[in-house]
Amino acid sequence: MNEIIIPERVRKDSKVALIGPASRINPEFVKGLVKLYKENADEMPGSELIVYPSVLDANAYGSYAASIERRVADFKDAWSREDVDLVICARGGYGCVHMLDYLAPDFIAANPKWLVGFSDVSALHALLYKSGVASIHGGMAKQLVEDSDSGFGGYRRGLKELVELNSPIVEYPVSAHPYNIAGEGSGILIGGNLAVLNGLAGTPFDLMAESLRKNVILFIEDVSEPIYAVERMLYRLHLQGVLGKVKGILVGQFTDWKQDRNYESMYDMIHARFNEWGVSCAVAFDFPVGHNDRNVPLVEGAEACLKVGDNFVNFTMNIQDR
Repeated sequence: MNEIIIPERVRKDSKVALIGPASRINPEFVKGLVKLYKENADEMPGSELIVYPSVLDANAYGSYAASIERRVADFKDAWSREDVDLVICARGGYGCVHMLDYLAPDFIAANPKWLVGFSDVSALHALLYKSGVASIHGGMAKQLVEDSDSGFGGYRRGLKELVELNSPIVEYPVSAHPYNIAGEGSGILIGGNLAVLNGLAGTPFDLMAESLRKNVILFIEDVSEPIYAVERMLYRLHLQGVLGKVKGILVGQFTDWKQDRNYESMYDMIHARFNEWGVSCAVAFDFPVGHNDRNVPLVEGAEACLKVGDNFVNFTMNIQDR
C-alpha cells in the first residue's frame, strides 16, 4: 500500500507561491506569469500569485537566484502558509541540493501541499518523497508562460486539472517506439533528472534505491549530458540492482547530446545496454517528459501502471484525494 500523502486539491481561491530555489531566472518569464494570473486567472491553478524575494533578488549571488538563507526562508514561509496550496519553482539549473541540509522531513510532512518543478528540482522531489509527500515533476515559469501543447491539450490546462484533482485517474497514451519492451507493471512512480538523482546516490535522499524496497515505475530524462555520461549513470543503476527490480521504465527526453564514436544516438546506447543487461520489465522509450516542449506533469509518489504492447503504450497514474 502506498504510504505517500497526496496533498489536498488546490482550491480555486487559494494563493500560489513562486520561489527561486536554484538558478537565476529570466525576469521576462516572471513578468509573463504575473500577467497570466492578472489577466487569465481562470486558466491558472489557484487565484493569486505570490512572487517571493528569492525569485528576483536584486543582489548578486553568482549563478544562484538568491543566497541559501533567502532561498530556504522563502521555501519555509511558502510551505507554512495555510492560504498557499501550491508552490511553483521558478527555475531549475543548479542549487536545490543546497537546501537539503535545511529542510527537515518532519517540517515537510506537517504541511503537505503541492510542489511543482523539474530538472534540478528533482533534488526537492527526492526530499518530499523521503518526507512522505507526493509532488509534481512538471514545468515551471517558462513552461507555464509558453504553454506548449505536448500533444495533451496544453501544459497549463494539464497542470490545473492535475492539482485540482479533477479526476482520480490521469492517463497518458503515447506512441509506440521500436526500442520498447513489451510488458505490464505497476508500482510507485519515482524519477526525474538522471544526473541530479545520480548525485544523491548513497545519501538519505537516494530515490533510485526505493526500487530495492518497493514496486516502482521509474522515469528518467536529462539535458546536455554526453552519451558516455548517461551510460555511466545507467551502469550505476544496473550494478546497484535497480534496473533488475523496477516494474517499468519511462525513458523520457534526452536532449542536447552529441553523437560519439560508439553510438549514433542516446536511445541507441540505452537500448544496447538494456538489451545486454537483460532488462525485462515494461519499457517505454520517447516518453513525453524532459527538457523540451514534451514535458507532461507526473506525480512523484503516485500509484502508476505502465502497459506496453507491440503497437501501443498506456501509462496511468492513480491520484486519490486525502
